[in-house]
Amino acid sequence: MIQNIWLHAFTVFMGFFAIMNPIANVPVFIGLTSDDDTKTTAAIALRALLLAFAIVALFSVAGKIIFELFGLTLPAFRLTGGLLVFLVGFHMLQGNHSSVQHPSHAEKQKPAEDSLGIAVSPLAMPILAGPGTIATAMNFSSGGGITELLVTISMFGVLCVLTYILFIFGEKLVFFIGPSALGVITRMMGLILASIGTQMVIEGIRGAFSLAG
Repeated sequence: MIQNIWLHAFTVFMGFFAIMNPIANVPVFIGLTSDDDTKTTAAIALRALLLAFAIVALFSVAGKIIFELFGLTLPAFRLTGGLLVFLVGFHMLQGNHSSVQHPSHAEKQKPAEDSLGIAVSPLAMPILAGPGTIATAMNFSSGGGITELLVTISMFGVLCVLTYILFIFGEKLVFFIGPSALGVITRMMGLILASIGTQMVIEGIRGAFSLAG
């Protein structure tokens, strides 16, 4: 039982890590906060990650309610979410960012009235808690009991702490690993993500046949 929980926790963490890809998002964060001082940069990172955590936790908890409200089934969501996650992973394998997960260049450069405003958009949504991340959270949490729900939220919380550290030391990280290594990491995360998406589709198809039978 304990071993299964740890295995599930590892799977959830890797799924979130692959789709949110905090390492590849470090240059995006640096670009968005390049004109801000250290204190403001830390505040932006903290606010963005707290908001992203709240969004993912909300959808994790309310997943079953949303299903019932709109008359959805778990196999249907797994199929749709799996295709979405696979699409993001496929684009990452090509060395690109999917428009599903990341805003356009024009949106990133859109002037904000307040420096902290970028913590809400585009950082928290859709860069950190985009549709792919939400779909992954709902898939991991809606198919099980309270244990799976707590593990899903906890693992995303751990990832948010790790992402905060990476954002704070972002400039040193990019300088250390270099742009080439960053591209390799992005492709590796894309492969993992595409595999997770495929597994979600397989589970969705299996569940659909079970419902039909």
